[in-house]
Amino acid sequence: MVTAVEGADAIAAPAQRRRRFTDVRRVVETGSTNADVMALARQGEREGIVLVADHQTAGRGRAGRTWTAPPGASLLCTILLRPPADVAPLVTFALAVAAADAVERVGGFRPGLKWPNDLVVDDGQVVRKLAGLLAEAEWPPSAHHSGGYRRPASHERATVAAGIGLNVDWPAQLPSDLADVAVAMNHVAGRPIDRDEVLEALLDEFDVLYGWLVAGDTASVLDAWRARSSTLGREVRVDLGRDDVVGTAVDVTDEGHLVVEEAGGRRRTLAVGDVVHLRRLD
Repeated sequence: MVTAVEGADAIAAPAQRRRRFTDVRRVVETGSTNADVMALARQGEREGIVLVADHQTAGRGRAGRTWTAPPGASLLCTILLRPPADVAPLVTFALAVAAADAVERVGGFRPGLKWPNDLVVDDGQVVRKLAGLLAEAEWPPSAHHSGGYRRPASHERATVAAGIGLNVDWPAQLPSDLADVAVAMNHVAGRPIDRDEVLEALLDEFDVLYGWLVAGDTASVLDAWRARSSTLGREVRVDLGRDDVVGTAVDVTDEGHLVVEEAGGRRRTLAVGDVVHLRRLD
């Protein structure tokens, strides 16, 4: 539920070349932009709405984690999408690539993409999180039946709230509990960064990548993600909750699952898991 601004106005002048994502709505504070956008979807709102908040009081990450940021310091937004259901699992990959391209365009540096849903900055000593993504989906009823989940057909549509929290212009001194795990664009660029400029760049880039997805060109989206990945080719440990998988991240599948090759040559395909990038001890 939006708490600070009712009937938020759309940005007056969206980028000229963008065909989608021109209905950008702003709120000062809300619980979660993902929750708000999913509520709009259930009310029948059309695809393409972008909800931007200055502050979230109940922001969420993957696996139910909370997401916190100083008010006004991060780009916190969620996009309402209704993609073909068979490509919906790759929405976060398209959004991650768009975000990385926007950071490079505005901030002048190239972040890495950490599977499954983070933008990171690796300075050679430590990997710090720049952004996190969370997409929440409602699948068509036909995707579920008494025998379990069935992959949706290409003509069916899913409803997706695709959210991102991107650290844009944070204080120079981070709290001690964040100093080794988080970073903001201004820290890396060495100058102030404007959130609106980042937002416009993000939506421009996502317009193109989402267009590839809905046209069925998932290969181009995955290739773009692979080219920016900081996970592929790395030694990783994947925490699956009850056990860990350790090996080299070698690829992602057509569905976006991570392929890890263990020391003995066995390959594991993982749909979920927390990834830790390991460093060799020379």
